[in-house]
Amino acid sequence: MIYLREIINRVTEKHVKKHGRMIVLTGARQCGKSTLAASAFPDYPVVTFDSPIERAAYETLSPEQWIQRYPIAVLDEIQKLPAMIETIKAVYDRSSDTRYILLGSSQILLLKQIRETLAGRASLFELFPFTLPELMLRDEKSIPQPSRLRTLVTSDTRCYEIIAGVPVADSRFAHAQERWIYYQTWGGMPALLDREMTDHDRREWLLNYRATYLQRDVMDIARLDRLEPFVRAQAAAALRTAQTINYASLARLSDVSPPTAKEFLRYLEISYQVFLLPAYYRNPEKRLSKQPKLHFIDPGVRRAITNFSGVAAGAEFESAVVSEIIKQCKNAGVPLNWYHLRTADGREVDLLLETASGYIAFECKSTTNVSESDFRHLRKLDAILDKPLICGIVVSQDHIVREWDTDNNLWAVPAAWLLS
Repeated sequence: MIYLREIINRVTEKHVKKHGRMIVLTGARQCGKSTLAASAFPDYPVVTFDSPIERAAYETLSPEQWIQRYPIAVLDEIQKLPAMIETIKAVYDRSSDTRYILLGSSQILLLKQIRETLAGRASLFELFPFTLPELMLRDEKSIPQPSRLRTLVTSDTRCYEIIAGVPVADSRFAHAQERWIYYQTWGGMPALLDREMTDHDRREWLLNYRATYLQRDVMDIARLDRLEPFVRAQAAAALRTAQTINYASLARLSDVSPPTAKEFLRYLEISYQVFLLPAYYRNPEKRLSKQPKLHFIDPGVRRAITNFSGVAAGAEFESAVVSEIIKQCKNAGVPLNWYHLRTADGREVDLLLETASGYIAFECKSTTNVSESDFRHLRKLDAILDKPLICGIVVSQDHIVREWDTDNNLWAVPAAWLLS
């Protein structure tokens, strides 16, 4: 099946423009980059740099030969041949008729080359595993509709008009809840939606995915002599999802030095395995943590690392919600900043989305019965923040939307309702 993604319109609309002739599409291995390129640009030949023999053959072509043979093309696994970036730059500059889609499963070589060589020429897009709206369209061939979360951060409509409803009696919510449970269990990798796959097959695929990632992506990025220290660091990081980063602790668990632990975490970030959520610390009058918070992007990949198969709760639920919110915002190209907040006296806010007009604050609770105490960290945030609080939302596993505090615009909203 061909799955159309939320980002596809942004990519195609950009590519037809004069300054969109060169698109760079990056993302984790197996997240659907090649499928998206084939769907959006079916007439483009595919040139892959995965094989050393093929790389050697393409590397010998001059810019003039590229213009003659491949005036338009999808260039797959471009990070395998960084030297090709210089050739593509020359092709771009010499012929205004050339158009390219560059695909890569890691950022480190691509971004370095793009910033230094393709500045002002290439448009960068990131593709992530399926979001909840995309998962809900597994049986349809259409563009996903904007979720309530996306509407909330992109419109001036009042929170009440976007969020309010009675999801327990809503058929779409029942569908969203089913897909949300699937997402927390297996994540959003497209291959896992094959109808012939059993749960055993999915678990085996994720374990193989981890092995392939370690053997290919990590070696491409880091050129490590030994993988064992990185494997230990990856496992330690997976157990600390939704926690602030402590490099000394991660180093001890991985049996490496703190600088090496920091380097390994950077590898996880640039290969699209984790988000490092920065801390909000703009208020000089408050003692605020400056340490970023770690979130694994895909719940299924994280479970393959930790070998966990139970019901998502606590930190795992928080990471699933936070990563889903950030993925949806990135897919939409929404100009936002995101942070977590932690004060010296223990007050925490799991996610702050900064818009032009203010902040939307999120607390993630895996409970099925939201209580007053779940809102304690969302109250009186105006004393800390440098912009108004638009609304505060407790995201949970509950089945009812509740306007908890009208005066302060605080809401209790089921995760599946908000994110679908």
